Amino acid sequence: NLAKFSRMLQGQRDLLAVGRLILSELAPVVSAQQGVFYTLDGTGEEPRLKLLASYACRTKSLSKYLRMGESLVGQCAIEKQKIILGQVPPDYLTISSGLGTSAPANIIVLPVLFEGQVKGVLELASFERFSPAHQALLDQLTESIGIVLNTIESNTRTEDLLKQSQSLAGELQSQQEELRQTNQQLEEKAA
Repeated sequence: NLAKFSRMLQGQRDLLAVGRLILSELAPVVSAQQGVFYTLDGTGEEPRLKLLASYACRTKSLSKYLRMGESLVGQCAIEKQKIILGQVPPDYLTISSGLGTSAPANIIVLPVLFEGQVKGVLELASFERFSPAHQALLDQLTESIGIVLNTIESNTRTEDLLKQSQSLAGELQSQQEELRQTNQQLEEKAA
């Protein structure tokens, strides 16, 4: 499964597509019925977590942004440690289908890290307990996801800098042309 996910994520450049792909492929592998994926948004004054993608959730009930330390997702981001909830209260969360609804038995919240820095948080809910094998897979997979998120972030930053550089080069060319015309006019007047 790790090799499958590595191949699947290799070369991905679209963050939203990566988030959706991870949740849709990961949920069946670990027997999860719901999931959310938040990524770190450091563009504001204070870093916060932004909802990137969800799996089988009612999106109206999801927070688009969470501050660091807010909810278990925010706490997981601060502590950089996974959080496992067993014996989830029946009114805490409901997993629903067209036929019915029920509370999950287990919820796991995992930090997605790259070189010790939080890049995101993944939360999954299941009717079953996450087995030790599932937890080991999730631990290893979050490392790979962290690398992918960092790569996409770096590529995006590089592309933005390239666009900015091209824009500045265009401005410089335009200023050089204006300066050339001004010099030509001065030469004509001098003549």
